[in-house]
Amino acid sequence: MSALEAVLRRTSWSKVTEDAPTREQLLPLIEAAGRVADHSSLRPWRLIELRGDDRLALGAAIAKANGDDEPSGKPLRASLLIGVVVSYRRSEKVPRWEQEAVASGVAHTLSLLLDEAGWGVIWRTGGYTRSRAVAAAHGLAENEQLLGWLYVGGKPEGKDAGRRAPVDADALLTRMPQRGER
Repeated sequence: MSALEAVLRRTSWSKVTEDAPTREQLLPLIEAAGRVADHSSLRPWRLIELRGDDRLALGAAIAKANGDDEPSGKPLRASLLIGVVVSYRRSEKVPRWEQEAVASGVAHTLSLLLDEAGWGVIWRTGGYTRSRAVAAAHGLAENEQLLGWLYVGGKPEGKDAGRRAPVDADALLTRMPQRGER
């Protein structure tokens, strides 16, 4: 399958089975995802693997962030969650927004690679991703922020993730205005 075919086929899987890739299966995919464009090769990102009771701890942290009495069941929707963290580096040339873009690029590329490997993936976020309780649960340093989680599992048999409407590329690819047209 070509990269173009993989990207055109990609979709989010909101429901997945309990199956999940092993750490050993993840490592080469993460290595490949780490090849995204990265100005000055700062590698301003890291990933956190959450399995088993890690997901319960996350549910408790989400509840704390939201002021809820009961732990959130959201982290139990997949047996593997991959926390996406931007780790800001000091740089005179690379601003923070660009470093966050690199971390986002790693997450998106990893989701494409997981999909191509046969896994169902959805990138989930929420207001609580930037909360102190959730940051503490992930052991984030002062220079880090959580961008969300890739929920990863098996694709249910006989199910389709659903398809998104095609992108109108012609409407979204514009030209620079010519002098006098601005």
